[in-house]
Amino acid sequence: MSNGRALRKATNVSLDAGLIEAARELDINVSQACEQGLARRVAEVRAERWRDENRAAIEEWNAWIARNGLPLERHRRF
Repeated sequence: MSNGRALRKATNVSLDAGLIEAARELDINVSQACEQGLARRVAEVRAERWRDENRAAIEEWNAWIARNGLPLERHRRF
């Protein structure tokens, strides 16, 4: 992830001209905003892939709980 000391790499991106103009009018740092948006999207895709990769195990665990109940359920106080 990015922190203030991360290695930077210059890159070219194509963005909507009206959006860039609005960002400049609002004194928004376009590079920082793009980086934050990209970081969010990377996290979302990683989470989606993790769920897809682990779907079978999660479904199997849920089925086990449906058949057997929660482990240590008798110790719950709520």
